[in-house]
Amino acid sequence: MRLRRIGIALVTLVMVCRIHICLSENITRGSFPKGFVFGTASSAFQFEGAVKEDGRGPTVWDTFSHTFGKVADFSNADIAVDDYHRYNEDIQLIKDMGMDAYRFSIAWSRIFPNGSGEINQKGVDHYNNLINALLAKGIEPYVTLYHWDLPQALEEKYQGWLNPQIIKDFATYVETCFQKFGDRVKHWITFNEPHTFTVQGYDVGLQAPGRCSILLHIFCRAGNSATEPYIVAHNVLLSHATVADIYRKKYKQKQRGSLGIAFDVMWFEPATNSIDDIEAAQRAQDFQLGWFIEPLILGDYPSSMRGRVGNRLPEFSKSEATLLKGSLDFVGINYYTTFYARKNSSDSLVKILNDSIADSGAITLPFKDGKAIGDRASSIWLYIVPEGIRKLMNYIKQKYGNPLVIITENGMDDPNNSLISIKDALKDEKRIKYHNDHLTNLLAAIMNDGCNVRGYFAWSLMDNWEWAAGYTSRFGLYFVDYKDKLKRYPKDSVTWFKQFLTST
Repeated sequence: MRLRRIGIALVTLVMVCRIHICLSENITRGSFPKGFVFGTASSAFQFEGAVKEDGRGPTVWDTFSHTFGKVADFSNADIAVDDYHRYNEDIQLIKDMGMDAYRFSIAWSRIFPNGSGEINQKGVDHYNNLINALLAKGIEPYVTLYHWDLPQALEEKYQGWLNPQIIKDFATYVETCFQKFGDRVKHWITFNEPHTFTVQGYDVGLQAPGRCSILLHIFCRAGNSATEPYIVAHNVLLSHATVADIYRKKYKQKQRGSLGIAFDVMWFEPATNSIDDIEAAQRAQDFQLGWFIEPLILGDYPSSMRGRVGNRLPEFSKSEATLLKGSLDFVGINYYTTFYARKNSSDSLVKILNDSIADSGAITLPFKDGKAIGDRASSIWLYIVPEGIRKLMNYIKQKYGNPLVIITENGMDDPNNSLISIKDALKDEKRIKYHNDHLTNLLAAIMNDGCNVRGYFAWSLMDNWEWAAGYTSRFGLYFVDYKDKLKRYPKDSVTWFKQFLTST
C-alpha cells in the first residue's frame, strides 16, 4: 500500500512538473523587481470582429483579407474571435490568470469611420466600456493607437501613409483618444511594429495595403519597393512625434501618462566571426530597429542607412529633428526570434530586388550550415532562441543609453491542426517552456546586466485571426474552438501563468 502511495505521489509530481515546469526550480514572480508589470495582449482587427457594426468604417485589412489569395486559409476577420461582443467574458479570463495589465488596440475606423470628419460616438462608447470593465477588475489598460488597421477611406483619398496629410489626420484621431480616454489610460503605444507594416505592406506586398514593385508585380498591382517603405516610415515617425508633442503640451501634466512605440525586433547573430558578417549583423539591426528608434532618440536615421540608401531616404528638417528627438517615454519591444546575419556579396541580387531589404547588404536566415538556429514554432519565421532577448536588451542598453523598456509582445504559435483533439491541444508544454526560458533570460538582463526593463506582455490572450496566416496559427494562452461558437478553453500555459504570478 505504501509503495502504491509513493507511486501515486511520483506520478502527481511528474504531472505538476509537466504543467508548471517544476517552477520552484526556476524563476518566480518574486524574482522580478517590485512594480514589474505582467500582462497579455491583443489587437482590434485580430480579435474584435463586428466589422460592420455600430458605425465602424472599413480598413485596408478588410480590403486585403477579402482579396483572393492574400490569406493562407482564404479566411477573413469579419468575426475574428468576436471580442467586440465578448469583451467582458475575455476580461474575466485575464483576471483569472492574475495578470496586471492588458494591451489592446483601438480601431481608428471605429472612432472616425472615414479616418477623419465626424466622431462615431458608438465607437467611443465601446472603448469607454472596455476600459471601465478592465479597471473594475483591477487590470491596467495599455492602449495601442495604431495596430495596422488604417481606415480604407484614407487609403482611397490620398494613399494613406504615403501622403504627409496623414500626419494631421492621425494627430486628430489620437488627440480625440487622449480627450475621451486619457483620464483612465496611462500607457499609450502610438504604433505597433512600424517596421513590419512598412516593409510587409509597401516593400514586399505581403500585408495590407499590398504594395510592391519587386518580382515584376506578380503579387502587387502598384507600388515602388525602392522608395515607398522610406516614405511611409518617415510619415509614421513624424506622426508619432507630432502626437507626442501634443500629449506633452496639453495632456501629460493632468493625465500623468506615458507614450511609446512597440518595435518589432529580431536579434541578429553574425553567421561567422568575420568582420564582414559582424558588420552585416549591425546593418541588419540598423535597417530594422535603428531605422525607427534612432530618429526618436538621436534625431536622425542611422548613418549606415544614409550611406546606403542615399537620396531615396527622406531628410528631416531641423525643426522635425527637434520634434522627434526624445519623443519616447518608453521603448516597447516585440521579441519573438533570432536569425543569423551574413554579408550579401551578390550585387546582382541587390539590383534585382532594389528594395529596403537588399539595401541593408545583409542576408538574414534562421539556418547556418544546414542547421536551424533553434527549435521551430508553427510560423516559418519563428525559431525559439530565448537567449536572444537578453542579448537584445543589452544591445539597447549599450547603444541607446538604457531607456525604459517594456516587452510589449513575446510568444509562440502552434499549428491549427484539426486532427488534434481539444484536450491534446491544451497541452502546450512547448509554450510554457518558451515563456519560462524567455523570462529567465529577461530576468538575467535586468538583475545581472542592469537593463531597465519594467514589463512583459505575453502574446496573445487567446488564439485569433493571425493576419496573412488567417486561422492556421494559434498563439493564444486560451484555445478558441472555431468549430463550436468560439468557446474559450484555458491551455496548460494559463495554469503555468497562474502559478507563476502567485509565486514569491
